[in-house]
Amino acid sequence: MSARSEPGLRAPQSRTKTGSVTPPPGVPAIEAVDVSRTYELDGVSVPALRGVSLTIAPGDYVAVIGPSGSGKSTLMHLLGGLDRPTDGRLVIGGRDVATLSAPELATLRNETIGFVFQAFHLLPRTSAVDNVALPLVYRGIGARQRRERAAAMLGRVGLGHRLHHRPNQLSGGEQQRVAIARALVTDPAVLLADEPTGNLDSATGEAVLELLERLNAESGVALVMVTHDQEVAARARRRIAARDGMVRSDTVTAGGDRLHDRPLSDRERRPETLDPAPSAEPRSVSGSGPGHPSGGSGGAAGATGRLPRHEQRGGGAP
Repeated sequence: MSARSEPGLRAPQSRTKTGSVTPPPGVPAIEAVDVSRTYELDGVSVPALRGVSLTIAPGDYVAVIGPSGSGKSTLMHLLGGLDRPTDGRLVIGGRDVATLSAPELATLRNETIGFVFQAFHLLPRTSAVDNVALPLVYRGIGARQRRERAAAMLGRVGLGHRLHHRPNQLSGGEQQRVAIARALVTDPAVLLADEPTGNLDSATGEAVLELLERLNAESGVALVMVTHDQEVAARARRRIAARDGMVRSDTVTAGGDRLHDRPLSDRERRPETLDPAPSAEPRSVSGSGPGHPSGGSGGAAGATGRLPRHEQRGGGAP
């Protein structure tokens, strides 16, 4: 039996020069097997995900689409390690999240996942370079080296001339580029982008998408975008359509042309007359919701890979 297939056994991993953990060759960046998430609301069990199975390969470019209440934001929370499944198996960076304590899961997020939010979530009174350097604080990296790495990453996203500007001195597109640089400064294996163009005009949104696609191609980071925009989704090499808490289709594309649909499981072939799950999913990775009753913790965890202290003390989600 391989290290990856044996429950609770840690697969061999390697570290990049920035201290990030990358899964070994052949191991998916993220793997979900029959994952479900049910919330308990006022004594009522409300299913948000119902037996989802999918794999995110290194270097993948995936768009997750679906209507409100489809489960896509809950799925994003799980793929980013911001929540744990109620049932099923979720493996991130070669590690089964069920075997990890809350601090270990926070460390895994910091080492493996980068987050980009629709609302940017930049510290308002902090310079661009210090916003980008923030996740490196939790690596124990010294201030000088943090700022050097942050400045280099800002240069990669075309903001080398805006290092010392605060968010209110930047345009919306520039703020999103700062957020992208912050997500990538840790050299993650996966970049999760929640409606990354939602607060931008069409021209700026196009520039941000081109930047994300270039970084995906050049660095090999897997890019997973949640979006309502069909035109944005059509750019991805793979489209996952969620509905009623299940994956309804998983389509691989090339250059916008459909190649094939992944065969669906029996669970996913349930009739369309299935009663839809009530919308219990968090509003977004960065917002409040059943997965984050305190509100806003998604943003903090996304920026730093760490949950706020009160949530760390509280342990993992059920």
